[in-house]
Amino acid sequence: MTALTSAGAAVALAAGTLVALGSVPAQAAAGATLPFTSVEAESATTTGTRIGPDHTQGSLASEASGRQAVRITAGQRVEFTVPRTANALNLAYSVPDGQSGTLNVYVNGTRLSRTLAVTSKYSYVDTGWIAGSRTHHFYDNARLLLGQTVQPGDKVAVESTGTQVTVDVADFEQVAAAAGQPAGSVSVTSRGADPSGQGDSTQAFRDAIAAAQGGTVWIPPGDYRITSSLSGVQNVTLQGAGSWYSVVHTSRFIDQSSSAGNVRIRDFAVTGEVTERVDSNPDNFVNGSLGPGSSVSGMWIQHLKVGLWLTGNNDNLVVENNRILDTTADGLNLNGNARGVRVRNNFLRNQGDDALAMWSLYAPDTNSSFDNNTITQPNLANGIAVYGGTDIAVRNNLVSDTNALGSGIAISNQKFLDPFSPLAGTITVDGNTLVRTGAINPNWNHPMGALRVDSYDSAINATVNITNTTVTDSPYSAFEFVSGGGQGYPVRGVTVSGATVRNTGTVVVQAEAQGAATFRDVTATQVGAAGVYNCPYPANSGAFTLTDGGGNSGWSSTWSDCSTWPQPGQSNPQPDPNRNLAKGRPATATGSQDVYTPGKAVDGDANSYWESANNAFPQSLTVDLGSTYAVRRLVLKLPPSSAWGARTETVTVLGSTDGSSFSTVVGAQGYRFDPATGNTATVTLPASTNLRHLRLTVTGNTGWPAGQFSEVEAYLTS
Repeated sequence: MTALTSAGAAVALAAGTLVALGSVPAQAAAGATLPFTSVEAESATTTGTRIGPDHTQGSLASEASGRQAVRITAGQRVEFTVPRTANALNLAYSVPDGQSGTLNVYVNGTRLSRTLAVTSKYSYVDTGWIAGSRTHHFYDNARLLLGQTVQPGDKVAVESTGTQVTVDVADFEQVAAAAGQPAGSVSVTSRGADPSGQGDSTQAFRDAIAAAQGGTVWIPPGDYRITSSLSGVQNVTLQGAGSWYSVVHTSRFIDQSSSAGNVRIRDFAVTGEVTERVDSNPDNFVNGSLGPGSSVSGMWIQHLKVGLWLTGNNDNLVVENNRILDTTADGLNLNGNARGVRVRNNFLRNQGDDALAMWSLYAPDTNSSFDNNTITQPNLANGIAVYGGTDIAVRNNLVSDTNALGSGIAISNQKFLDPFSPLAGTITVDGNTLVRTGAINPNWNHPMGALRVDSYDSAINATVNITNTTVTDSPYSAFEFVSGGGQGYPVRGVTVSGATVRNTGTVVVQAEAQGAATFRDVTATQVGAAGVYNCPYPANSGAFTLTDGGGNSGWSSTWSDCSTWPQPGQSNPQPDPNRNLAKGRPATATGSQDVYTPGKAVDGDANSYWESANNAFPQSLTVDLGSTYAVRRLVLKLPPSSAWGARTETVTVLGSTDGSSFSTVVGAQGYRFDPATGNTATVTLPASTNLRHLRLTVTGNTGWPAGQFSEVEAYLTS
């Protein structure tokens, strides 16, 4: 046997935070308080092969926790150092498509009689109807009670018996003894349920629920098979002996459009057989409504399409202390009408869509929150997404390792369907930690930031307060502001304060929408390319203004070339002396006539143009070049068509390095534009000129009572 080699200091996921068992620095205290501690396979000792790190969509390493894992084949093993007292193991793993097998489990060198089954049955999901998706959802989770208690420092190893297995992370847990039956409760076995899992227990569950109205249905230790969903669930508690002991096997647990409420679901597991995502099927733990005043706690939910897809009246619902694993779509979705819902202290891993989402379809989600949840490895969408809604809070969550088409947190007006209620009131995003979040969006062919504010289908006019955020190891940007539908809707009312950004791959701020945000006490270290990417999309949609509220450091530079995307770790390129520095840059004006907006003067199309307000001289056009340059030459253009008669515009050229204090570069002069000579005019600037903000002030035009430019071009060469 090849000798075991140490892969590095062990890193654990304890109490919702990444903590070092060796010398690795701890992350900020956000996320859930968890009953288990996780150890990464790449931090264990192994005779296998480490894969990753990798952020490429569709690769096995990119979906792994930490973007790394360990591949083992027959006889190879991964040996974990136990971080805490434990009697149970849950393992996240992947096997090749179409294969299954087993892992031997060893405790301190002694092989257990039980093996850990591994399978690809629930993995390799295809969603071809979702633009930009590829085969994904490579990993799965399998659990095992060890039959003994291990102590910190003990060794637990898993060994392949033949199948190639990629081992990602091991969760060690001290599982309490099974709880006893509550007095006065109705046991499902008393109504004929089969705890062996052989018989169909559906009717027994229905009968027990009917008999226990106002009381408790007891689910003793065992495996129970339900073949069709439950409905009419109201005014009742469904309680198990613990999620490791009482297990219900069904792909559709509760499916009901309404309920009188007061439903309590707690302390058992529901595991399904969902192997593909079929959005028309209600293959969910809860589909619809539990009614007002209900709660879900202490549950283990696995192998379903969605954990909880909530519609109708779920007022004041509390969802807490649950584990939601391996869903082919969302972990939880508040699908409109949610009022006063609290989703807190849950652990979610390996979701095939948004792990936690609020979607304000039909009616707004209001006064609801996601608090202190730990989310890892959503492999197609966001860790947390808020699509519309009023007075929503996202607080103290830990999100890590998002993959394609998603950010760690998205605050968005993407509606998907109508009627939709856009963001309104105050949206609070506070105390969240985002680790290795953000990804390339293959539909846009550019990155999605760790935290994204997206005016996808309409302008954002809510107050969005993003406070006390920690962004670590984002492969691309930390904060993104975009209008993802390509319509250029503005993002307004945003404040980012108290943020710490470490080792971001490209930029701290990725601004692509028109609008504004204030930044205060945002500190950044190890920035990959530049502090700010500020390039409007579409190019003529308007500028995004970053207001410095003070206390910012480490991200003052701006990416200089809007024609290229910064790549992770790429430094700001030296400008091409023949490149038009103004093309695609944010442009503003004192006024515009109709559709002839400032962006038309920097869009690279000489046939489109900016026209100022008429009969209101003086009028100014200002272009932010992104960085301070030694500009030596301007080329001013009007549309080349002969329909544009010759004219002279009187123009003053001004410059600024900070956007607030402008000085005259070239005094007022008349510049002749004649279609016979291309309708262009060249302005030579003094050799001492250094400017970032270029302003052209027009005080006269012999051809039309307004300032007019179809292109403003700025060059380093004279």
